[in-house]
Amino acid sequence: MTEPSKFDFCPWLFWDHATEEDRHAQERHLAGLRDGIGLEAAGKVFISPLAAVYTDRLRTGDFCYIAAHAYVTDDIAMGDDCTINPYAVVRGDVRLGSAVRVGAHTSLLGFNHGTAPDRPVFRQPITSKGIRIGDDVWIGSNVVVLDGVTIGDHAVIGAGSVVTKDVPAWAMVAGNPARPIRDRRTPRPPTTAGADLEGALAAFAGRAREQAEEVLARCWTGDRYVDRPGAQPTVRAWADAVEIADLLLGGPPPTPAREEIVAFLRDRQDPVTGLVPEIGAPGSPETDDSGRPELEGVTAYHILSVGYALDLLGTRFHHPIHAVADLAPKDLIATLDGLDWARNAWTAGSWVDAFGTGLYRNLADFGVRGETETLYGWLLTRCRQAHGMWGEPDSDAGWLQVVNGFYRLTRGTFAQFGLPLPYPERAVDTVLTQSRDPRYFGPGTGNACNVLDVIHPLWLTGRQTGHRRAEGEAWARENLVRALDGWHDGAGLSFALTRGSGPARTPGLQGTEMWLAIIWLLADYLRISDALGYRPRGVHRPEPAIELPAP
Repeated sequence: MTEPSKFDFCPWLFWDHATEEDRHAQERHLAGLRDGIGLEAAGKVFISPLAAVYTDRLRTGDFCYIAAHAYVTDDIAMGDDCTINPYAVVRGDVRLGSAVRVGAHTSLLGFNHGTAPDRPVFRQPITSKGIRIGDDVWIGSNVVVLDGVTIGDHAVIGAGSVVTKDVPAWAMVAGNPARPIRDRRTPRPPTTAGADLEGALAAFAGRAREQAEEVLARCWTGDRYVDRPGAQPTVRAWADAVEIADLLLGGPPPTPAREEIVAFLRDRQDPVTGLVPEIGAPGSPETDDSGRPELEGVTAYHILSVGYALDLLGTRFHHPIHAVADLAPKDLIATLDGLDWARNAWTAGSWVDAFGTGLYRNLADFGVRGETETLYGWLLTRCRQAHGMWGEPDSDAGWLQVVNGFYRLTRGTFAQFGLPLPYPERAVDTVLTQSRDPRYFGPGTGNACNVLDVIHPLWLTGRQTGHRRAEGEAWARENLVRALDGWHDGAGLSFALTRGSGPARTPGLQGTEMWLAIIWLLADYLRISDALGYRPRGVHRPEPAIELPAP
C-alpha cells in the first residue's frame, strides 16, 4: 500500500517542495494512468496514488491536482490550475474551466438515474446531461452539484450547498437548495461590525484584554511556553507571549517572573554568531553539539522575535549579531545575488528582514554600524520598476511569493529605518492584484501570513501615496470584519481564518500575536485604530525603530 505524504492531501505544495524522488514516483504513476484510464495531462500535473481514478477519459491542463481519496470516473476535463481536493467525488460528464477549486468531500455528479415507477431505481436507465463549470470558480467543502447544472465564471459556491439549478457568472450562492447571496463584484452587505467598526474594535479589544491572562496560561506548561497545548516548546512561543502581554496587559506576562523570561531569552544567544537557535537545535543550551546556527529559518526569525521581546522587557541581547556584523560587503552582495528571487522571493525577503534587523540591533544596542549602505544600494538597484518589488511571479503561485517577500524585506529595512520605498504606486498595483487572488483570499481560505503580507505593504505605501486608496480600504474593511470574528474564548486566535481542526486552525500564541497586530494595521489603514486602545511596540511596531546616521 502506498504510504501517504503531505502532497497527497496538500497537492498544491508538490511542484515547490517535491524531491527528485517524489517527482520520479509521480511520473511513474502518471505513466501508468495514461495507459490505464485515458489520461491526457498537459504540463505539471499531480494525481495522488491514493485517489481512485477510473475514468474513460481524463484531460487536464497545467498545474492541475487530484488529491488523496478523491473518486473520479467517466469523462472528465479540467482547464489550467484546477484542484480536486481530498475525498471529493467527480463522476459522469464533467467539464471544469481554468482556476476551479473543488473543496474536500464535495460531489460533482454529472449523471442521474431514472425514477419511473415500473421498476426499481437501480434498474432504471442512467442519463447524463453533464456539468459545466466556468473559469475562476470556488466550490466549498461538502457541496453537491447535480447533473445538468452550469456554473458561470467567477462564481462562489458556499460550503454545504446543494446546487440544483444553473449559477450565473459572478454569483455567490449557498444553502440547500443553493440560492443567490450576492454578486461577487458588489460589496458585502453591512454587518453589525461593518456598520459600526469602531464599536466592534473596542468590543474585540475589551474581550481580548479580559481573557489575555487565560490565553497565556493555556500555553504555559509549568516551565516552558508552547504555541498551543500539546505542541513542542519553542523560543518563539516565549517571544509571542511577551508581545501579547505587552499589547493587552501593558507589561510582561504574569508567569513566570520577568527576570526568568529575560534570563531564558538572553541566555540562549550563541556568543560566537550572536544568533538564537531553537530549543534542542545544534548550538542551543540543551545540546553539547558544537554546531553553530545559520542565518536562516526560525534561527533568523529569532533576531526579530527575541530582539523585540527583549526590547519590550527593557533589556537587550548579551552580544552583537556577529553573523550580520562580520559579513563583508562583497560577501553580502554575493549572498543577496545568490538568493532565489525567481521562485522563493518570500525566503529571500525573510533573509533580508533578518539581516536588516540584525543591523538595527547592532547599531541601536552596541553602536556597530554594519553594511547598511551596501544593503540599501543593492535593494535600490535591484527593485523592479515595473511592479515595485523584488523577484518575479511564477505560473503556480502567482504573486504570492513576491508580495509576501516584499512584506518581509521592507519590514526589516525601509519600515524599520524609516526610509521611503522606491516605487510605491507600482507596489500598490501589485499588492492589490495579489489581494484579489481567490486561491489565498476566498470564502474558504485565508491565514495570518497572507493577510499581513497585503495589509502591511498597503499601510506602508500609504505613507507615501494615496494611489488606489479606496480599493485598499474596501479590502481592509472586508478582512477586518472577518478577522474580528476569529476570537476563541479563553484561547485567542488561530493562524488560519477558517475554523476546524489541525495546528493552523487551533488557537495559539503565534496566531494571537499576529492577528492582534494585523487587526491594528487594518484598522489604522482605515484610520480607526484608536478604538482598539493598543498599539504594537514589537516586531510589528508602526514607527521606525531607528534613524540611520549620516555616512
